[in-house]
Amino acid sequence: MDKPLTRNIKPDLAPVTLAEYRRSGGYEGLKKAVTAMAPAEAVATVKEANLRGRGGAGFPTGVKWSLVPQAAGQKYVVVNADEMEPGTFKDRLLMEGDPHQLIEGIAIAAYAIGADTAYIFLRGEYTLAARRLEQALQEARDASLLGRNILGAEFHLDIHLHTSAGRYICGEETALLNSLEGKRANPRTKPPYPQTSGLWGRPTVVNNVETVCNVPHILREGADWYRGLSRSQDAGTKLFGVSGRVKKPGLWELPMGTPIRELIEDCAGGMQEGYTLRGFLPGGASTDFLLPEHLDLAMDFDSLQRAGSRLGTGTMIVLDDATCPVRIVLNLERFFTQESCGWCTPCRDGLPWVVEILEGILAGRGRPEDLDRLEKLAWLMGPGHTFCALAPGAAEPLQSALKYFREDFERYLPVSPALSLRGEEHRVPLLEGERRAAGG
Repeated sequence: MDKPLTRNIKPDLAPVTLAEYRRSGGYEGLKKAVTAMAPAEAVATVKEANLRGRGGAGFPTGVKWSLVPQAAGQKYVVVNADEMEPGTFKDRLLMEGDPHQLIEGIAIAAYAIGADTAYIFLRGEYTLAARRLEQALQEARDASLLGRNILGAEFHLDIHLHTSAGRYICGEETALLNSLEGKRANPRTKPPYPQTSGLWGRPTVVNNVETVCNVPHILREGADWYRGLSRSQDAGTKLFGVSGRVKKPGLWELPMGTPIRELIEDCAGGMQEGYTLRGFLPGGASTDFLLPEHLDLAMDFDSLQRAGSRLGTGTMIVLDDATCPVRIVLNLERFFTQESCGWCTPCRDGLPWVVEILEGILAGRGRPEDLDRLEKLAWLMGPGHTFCALAPGAAEPLQSALKYFREDFERYLPVSPALSLRGEEHRVPLLEGERRAAGG
């Protein structure tokens, strides 16, 4: 079983029923946990497996669980299913195609930390996923896999599906908790962290959908098996996606550490005819651009970080030679500006300023100093300067585009700085790809 997450996904994407899921070994991991393991043993198994969070940050899941106090009392498990990262569509596949996998993972997580209530915080637009999750939850209740005395053990759990109002900021776990409580989705000051003071002030674990879906397989097959699935130091498999001008955009479950070249050229079929790869955002919109010279890097947390980017959600956006990187960045910054909660100044005021400058550059009103100003704004919105990670994520495509595609920005300036030094006072011609895209 080298593709545990998608092994039950059907070609027609019809949902897996409870009977089908159990025939494939479903709920055996939960049974093993509640009948043969103490909660601390379940935590230790996940920690030993080296499962890292699949929502973008990559924090070790077992370590997160171990930070929840083991003392008795109300605790919660919350699943972040508010998949709002541009270019990302992996959690949707798992929820629509195999909802019981998620439910079993939630149940194991709840048992491990001593919680009796869990919430799935679902993106509002995912209406099909909502229907299939509700159906699967009812199947699980009818089979006594949820409720009281699950599988004959002293373990009780209710799972509630919460359809969110839909904001990107809810990808930040404390903003998600505020929204779940009926408040404005602003991030909270940390510490305290959710593991000690989360939902309604009680200890809470917040995990991503894909992260939780790994848990049943780890409990059933063991930590050594899970680590052995990988091609790098990061354990397990990962759902990797590719969008853009490739021949076969899509989503694939592959070992952690799969080379980028294999993902783009083999899985996605390479670039469409007439287009050349210029770069890519490896982990969704809020990661730094990388170049064709990075194609042989492994898709794992540490390799991409050393190259100056992040694995993020593992869903890649490809940039071709006919697409203007300046316009891509403007499109992304408009999105991040709209989604900012406005809680801190660098994000609330910095992002609209970035958009204003980029719009001016594209309209021919730019000046050479605007590029320096954009670099400064990217730094001011970077890590350590804001309340949460929204603005630092928005700064990543901007700062990396200025680093790798600066000449594209300069082409929009009324006078190119490079040509001015030679006394040539005229605009720089469009790139060949831009002429082709414009039909020229």
